[in-house]
Amino acid sequence: MRLRQSLLVLLLAATSFAVFAQEAPSPDASPISNAPDTSQPEDRATTTLKVNVNLVSLYFTVHDKRGGLIPNLTKDDCSILEDKTPQKIKNFSAESDLPLTLGILLDTSGSQQNVLPMEQQTGSAFVKRILRSKDEAFLVSFDVQVSLMQDFTSNPRLIERAMDEAQINVGGGSGGVPGIGQGPVPVHGTPKGTLLYDAVYQVSNDKLRSETGRKAMILLTDGEDQGSSYKITDAIEAAQKANAIIYVLLIADRGFYSNYGYGINLGYTGASAMKKMADETGGRMIDVGNNGKKMEAAFQQIEDELRTQYLASYTPTNNKLDGSYRKLDVSCKGDGLKVQTRKGYYAIGSPEDSQGQ
Repeated sequence: MRLRQSLLVLLLAATSFAVFAQEAPSPDASPISNAPDTSQPEDRATTTLKVNVNLVSLYFTVHDKRGGLIPNLTKDDCSILEDKTPQKIKNFSAESDLPLTLGILLDTSGSQQNVLPMEQQTGSAFVKRILRSKDEAFLVSFDVQVSLMQDFTSNPRLIERAMDEAQINVGGGSGGVPGIGQGPVPVHGTPKGTLLYDAVYQVSNDKLRSETGRKAMILLTDGEDQGSSYKITDAIEAAQKANAIIYVLLIADRGFYSNYGYGINLGYTGASAMKKMADETGGRMIDVGNNGKKMEAAFQQIEDELRTQYLASYTPTNNKLDGSYRKLDVSCKGDGLKVQTRKGYYAIGSPEDSQGQ
């Protein structure tokens, strides 16, 4: 009887060891998933729904009727409409400490000859104030070509050095590597004028689109574009797809246009285009002319806004990722409160989704 019991124990032990040897993964094997099998036909609808759900995140600032920033709103104070349809806000927070990715775009065309030193000095001081160790900034100049003067860095001194090295360029363009690389960006045909729209388009796609979190471009320019391959609508769309806010410091030496043949009848026309670009992406255009004090105050306003933002997110009721443009309307309760945010977004899916469209 004892012999039978011993044999039975040995048999059970051997069986257990065999089962363990078959089921235990090797150290190099992929982790075993306990998730339900979604390869069966009845689960395909659930899988598709999970893939197609798109969380929309909006950064915005709120001003009172005097222009002052409102910092203490809650989710119940604000509402979001997408294509005039109310959306349920899932997450809402006041964000002053999230990492910031900042692109400085410096106009170095001939029309900025008299104001470039002011831009360099005030812009460097701004970057020195706003940039922290977890933030990143880069500097791009644009004239008859688009050049990366300083790539991503958390060191404001590198931005300052690159800004000091910027020079007015009214000559012909030169060759370079495709995209925003170190050096000039090639343009089609004979480059001429000020490639402002090309700069915004290329920075949006090549520098900001792959970044996460808060992203902003600050344009130091008179707003006049000449010779860009892309239109203003292309530049705005690229910035919106990159979820980047555009601030424009309109720095225009009005005398230049009278003295250098831009024509009294034609006049200066950059303001309306820059206001459209800023408004559509949730930023602002601030006209500083060629006044250094106004420029310092404008940089301070931008810094305050970037440090007094709200972040709201929601899952849109229209969950189709069809690449269509969705109009947004954000409002907050209060006497005369004005919300500053982007006007819409593009419902873009994953690369696999877009290939099937």
